[in-house]
Amino acid sequence: MKKLLAFLALFSSMSFLSAQERAFGDGEYFKFRVHYGFVTAGYATLNVKNATLNGKSVFHVRGYGETVGVSKWFFKVEDDYQSYIDKENDIPYRFIRKIDEGGYTKNIQIDFNHTTNKARVNDKKHNEINVFSFPKETQDMVSAFYYLRNKLDTENIKEGDVIEMNMFFDKENYKFRLKFLGKEILDTNFGRVRTLIFRPYVQSGRVFKEKESLTVWVSDDKNKIPLLIKADLAVGSLKATLTEFKGLQHSFKILAD
Repeated sequence: MKKLLAFLALFSSMSFLSAQERAFGDGEYFKFRVHYGFVTAGYATLNVKNATLNGKSVFHVRGYGETVGVSKWFFKVEDDYQSYIDKENDIPYRFIRKIDEGGYTKNIQIDFNHTTNKARVNDKKHNEINVFSFPKETQDMVSAFYYLRNKLDTENIKEGDVIEMNMFFDKENYKFRLKFLGKEILDTNFGRVRTLIFRPYVQSGRVFKEKESLTVWVSDDKNKIPLLIKADLAVGSLKATLTEFKGLQHSFKILAD
């Protein structure tokens, strides 16, 4: 369960862009079951709403996840990730990360100024404010996923391609790298679906076994829905499976048996 919402946001493209219809909009909602095999550890949701921030029309995206049942007794997790995204340029204006993971807590708000390329980081837990520079076209953890859904050109991307992008997280910049593994027909709760498979490079050690321990299946259509996330962790294998959705901008294609 820990880091789940981060998994959902680890995908964007700087190289394979095309003009497409918007993949998401107001009212879109996803719910994921997080599980170890048949054991449900928790649930996570992603929700998109229209909003206004500092006079700008934005999408307010909230990702929320928590443990349930017995898992909550052993290791309580309550994660709240939010991003306010420009509707025209798909860039983040504000990012909020408020988490409680087994007593490990953070409460951070980042405000991005894309004119000066400065990020104002308000660490509310420690009552500290710092300002950092960031490269152009930088994304946060949540906005990155929605940027990908709008910009990825699935007609030209090739198996083995590695995509890079700039991301800012907490108090630092880093270069995120994503590898395209190919296409696959996936059996889902809704039927058989054509998917795109990605493998983001993650840091090995405390959470992941290796740098290539995470795999994500996304619907190969105009929606780019995250259908399945699989992570090989240091303490076992974790999956997040899409169980509910609503408010899609395009038809969701299910293959006939």
